[in-house]
Amino acid sequence: MIKTILFDLDGTLLPMDQDVFTKSYFRQLIKKIAPLGYDPEILVDTIWKGTKAMVENDGTRTNEDAFWDCFVERFGENAKKDIPVFEEFYRKEFQEVEKDCGKNPMAKKTVKWIKEKGFQVALATNPIFPSIATESRIRWAGLEPEDFSIYTTYENSIHSKPNPEYYRDIVKQLNCKAEECMMIGNDVEEDMIAKTLGMKVFLLTDCIINRSNKDIAEYPHGSFQDLMDYINHMDEEFCDK
Repeated sequence: MIKTILFDLDGTLLPMDQDVFTKSYFRQLIKKIAPLGYDPEILVDTIWKGTKAMVENDGTRTNEDAFWDCFVERFGENAKKDIPVFEEFYRKEFQEVEKDCGKNPMAKKTVKWIKEKGFQVALATNPIFPSIATESRIRWAGLEPEDFSIYTTYENSIHSKPNPEYYRDIVKQLNCKAEECMMIGNDVEEDMIAKTLGMKVFLLTDCIINRSNKDIAEYPHGSFQDLMDYINHMDEEFCDK
């Protein structure tokens, strides 16, 4: 029996073109950080390397530490003095990126509907951003951080997608079993991997990412309305049993 619904954020609850979002994000970040003496090209390259370090994190440190260890390795220990500027960036300039994202009222409606049906709802967004940035993006989607039992950030996570261990960590934190969870996301590689743990999955196709052009027929998929229909059908099957 499914008790917990996990949602991805970017491209799922928050509609976006990933490339447009990334370009807008770096444009604002460079404008804020480069005047501190960082070469823009090297800065962007280092952030990508820090992201890679988080994706490859083996669980021995937080994703936050994985990122900043990489950043300090490139720019030196003195770079840590600029952490407050990065935090200010996420509070202020990062908010400009919202206009390069979409908004789907069905996201909020679906989360509310699922909670009213008695499911626990958690946000399983790839934890490569600090909490302040994740909370902002939740609000851009028309929701509030309090709508979720937990939401993953680079401060509270030790693995990242598509590592299945990321999902194991969430299951442990929620004190439930993988078989009692359903993962909903738009990324075939990063979100549907949860199926290997025994989770049910649903692929939201509004902003689908399918880097390997995998046949998605093996996954229940469709729009938010299709998702609601699928959950209703799932409930009916359980009641019949």
